[in-house]
Amino acid sequence: MKKTLAAGLAGLSLMFAAGAALAADPPTVDKTPIADLAAKPETKAILDKDIPGLTAHPAFEQFKGMTLKDLQPMSQGQLTDEQIAAVKADLEKLPK
Repeated sequence: MKKTLAAGLAGLSLMFAAGAALAADPPTVDKTPIADLAAKPETKAILDKDIPGLTAHPAFEQFKGMTLKDLQPMSQGQLTDEQIAAVKADLEKLPK
């Protein structure tokens, strides 16, 4: 019985560790919602530097659930390829 319980707990620990690793995926311009980027100081600083005014935009509440890549076609040219590339490069520089 003790061996079974210990094995079950070990398996559960591994499952939680795997889930934590998946949750710790690095932020990206095509998979991470803008709200998640804006929620962390280090990634919000990147948004504020590379796309000034984005997090203060009056429509932020409407688009914060989107990714930058999803928002770009709807931005009527205000969110440029260069800005997306700058955010991507800065996100890739963050410690893993």
